[in-house]
Amino acid sequence: MPADPRRDESATDPQELLADIAALRAAVAAGRGTHVGFPVATDIDYSPLAPIFGALLNNIGDPWTDPAGANHTKRYEREVLDWFGDLFQAPADDRWGYLTSGGTEGNLYALYLARHRFPKGLVYYSADAHYSVPKCVDILGLDAVAIRTDERGEVDYDDLARMIEQHRDRPAIVVATCGTTMTEAADDVPRIRRLLGRAAVRHHLHVDGALAGVPLALADGRAALRLDGTADSISVSGYKFLGTPVPCGVVLTRRTLQQQLGQTPNYTATVDTTISGSRSGHPALLLWYAIRSLGRHGLRERADRARELAAYAVDRLNEANWPAWRHEHAFTVVFPTPPATVTEKWVLASSAGRSHLICMPGVTKETIDEFVADLAAAVAPRRARRRAQPSPPTPVRPVGSVHPAPCPG
Repeated sequence: MPADPRRDESATDPQELLADIAALRAAVAAGRGTHVGFPVATDIDYSPLAPIFGALLNNIGDPWTDPAGANHTKRYEREVLDWFGDLFQAPADDRWGYLTSGGTEGNLYALYLARHRFPKGLVYYSADAHYSVPKCVDILGLDAVAIRTDERGEVDYDDLARMIEQHRDRPAIVVATCGTTMTEAADDVPRIRRLLGRAAVRHHLHVDGALAGVPLALADGRAALRLDGTADSISVSGYKFLGTPVPCGVVLTRRTLQQQLGQTPNYTATVDTTISGSRSGHPALLLWYAIRSLGRHGLRERADRARELAAYAVDRLNEANWPAWRHEHAFTVVFPTPPATVTEKWVLASSAGRSHLICMPGVTKETIDEFVADLAAAVAPRRARRRAQPSPPTPVRPVGSVHPAPCPG
């Protein structure tokens, strides 16, 4: 029977609460080793910050204006934003951003900014873009065109050029993806910028770098992820590569683009320039702790080790006759979806007969070996049955018949 809403329930016994929490911790710990299909690093120990999570930290409003009181971490947020600004080569005197709730809010803010710049703009995003992009387009009431992609998830630049040419009368708002969900494909941002220049249309170029933006920028600081003339805005995730225990992200742009937005409420003592208004101050502290404790060199080494492990996973799967591949820069390994006995244990991301695992920091060689062993055990009976089936008899050809040439391979 449903509970009576008028019933005044008494507080739960403290021991029962602690037992519930202990059970949850055990379940999370038990599942950590097999949750390999979704990109969350697990190698950074954030426990030194645990005592601070008992306090409310509200980073309301703009990161560069402190609210009244001391229950905020905006000093740490500014340091984090400057670190990301340096990583993405944003001009020191023309950078702005804030810590978001995640990649979706970062994309929403970037498209909100782009709409403010170009109210009649038309959004172009790839068919492999994150699902948040069409959702943000819908929320903001923008018109959009989905652009084709190649078989590995990268945008079709010829199709993008054709679509922009067809709509030359409207400014272009282009969303490039740096790390698609299924294959971790990275669109060529400088190429898109050149394409927009040749089209001679007003434009805003946003990079959704939630998955691969930080690891790629750490790898080589390549021009694809520059905010000093290549991209107009970029959003990244904080809980993927950096593995924060709460979802969060960062959105960055140039202050000269952003300064037209925002208002000052009469009671917060800060400027309202963000989507969310009140924002948790804990992510700022977590990200600050990660980048200060590891440094850029330590973070780069983590990315290098993750790529090496991904290459190892590809080799092991192919040795087991389960075809696998990855983009050279990627942590993501793509392969045909395994049998149900494997996916019941291993949490993989799967779509249209294809699955992936992601070698984020925290995944080990032992994890990969165990996964491949489970896969090999699951497919061995099927392969044995196939080998045991008798071959069909060779047809007898009449004397004098013409034999067709054998097919290659």
